[in-house]
Amino acid sequence: MGKLIKSHSTISRNKLLGIAGLGWAFDAMDVGILSFVIAALAVEWNLTPGQMGWIGSINSIGMVVGAFVFGLTADRIGRKNVFMLTLVLFSLASGLSALTTTLTAFMILRFFVGAGLGGELPVASTLVSESVEAKERGRVVVLLESFWAVGWLVAALISYFVIPSYGWRIALILTALPAFYAIYLRLKLPDSPQFSAKKEMAQSIGQNIRNVWSKKYVKATIMLWIVWFMVVFSYYGMFLWLPSVMVMKGFSLIKSFEYVLIMTIAQLPGYFTAAWFIERLGRKFVLATYMLGTAISAIIFGNADTTVMLLISGILLSFFNLGAWGALYAYTPEQYPTIIRATGTGMAAAAGRVGGVLGPLLVGSLVAAKYDIGYVFGIFCIAIVIGVLAVLFLGKETKQIELE
Repeated sequence: MGKLIKSHSTISRNKLLGIAGLGWAFDAMDVGILSFVIAALAVEWNLTPGQMGWIGSINSIGMVVGAFVFGLTADRIGRKNVFMLTLVLFSLASGLSALTTTLTAFMILRFFVGAGLGGELPVASTLVSESVEAKERGRVVVLLESFWAVGWLVAALISYFVIPSYGWRIALILTALPAFYAIYLRLKLPDSPQFSAKKEMAQSIGQNIRNVWSKKYVKATIMLWIVWFMVVFSYYGMFLWLPSVMVMKGFSLIKSFEYVLIMTIAQLPGYFTAAWFIERLGRKFVLATYMLGTAISAIIFGNADTTVMLLISGILLSFFNLGAWGALYAYTPEQYPTIIRATGTGMAAAAGRVGGVLGPLLVGSLVAAKYDIGYVFGIFCIAIVIGVLAVLFLGKETKQIELE
């Protein structure tokens, strides 16, 4: 069972993984379903392409704010409290957005959904990495990330079966309701044993930010900000546009949906292989290799001119990109000591989320300017290679070291 985590109560590693992972899956369901909801809203509310683009971007702007604010807060009031707070915010805003009748109200609530989601993910990975033994820490955090793929798959199924028959409002309510069950489960969750032990050493938020950029950690911080920005920029740029890119390449909407679903399933082996390799070959090797695989797959996908090539490169794109995400979530909290761990992780994630705002907007503007899809995916290939170089030259190996 691995180490039993001792706090006010004890909880096994598997139970911790399940409770944290459930929230992760609900978050993914919400993000995954948004692209389908936007398509439904465009018809119902007669939205322009510009308005459609802003719905996705406002979500990402919320994630920037959430990752930054809640990361700082978690080093002050504890991982568990912020974990609860972000899920409540996310669930309420998501549920209420199903009741809106205007674009303005919908976008305001989407900002708060994004803030809850952006805050939860770095805090969850920090909590889990602080609560398991060094020898399996990387693997468990990558497995936590794999719940993201499960959530995406459920979102795709809800979109396929629910939205056409029952509408987008029911779909959003279906993604919000189970999150309340996760809140109930988290009430029994102990806080991170490392945070509990160091609670009295908590510093001011300003001091924590200065420490993240202090001489000791500046190299790690620069590396993480570059990698997070490049990974999130390329992920949201490529994956939010996947169904549209398939249509541009001549496939029907239903056919493109089927192919994207097949590509999404490839995310799971991407996570599981990364989880297996990360404790054997190290963080740097797995992160750099899976990012390089993403870069090569992106350039092939963008230039594919046959269905077989498109499917194979799309499957490899999903496989490598999501494996890289898992490795990045495992690697990030290991760069900092307990008193600034959530701050450092949250700030790196916030820097990444800026890329999540810019990626889809860049694709939209290049497509509108009639640039070739191969050119667009070439930009993402270069971005990811920059991230690989940052890991190789600025990163340190953290495999199985005890956290400070």
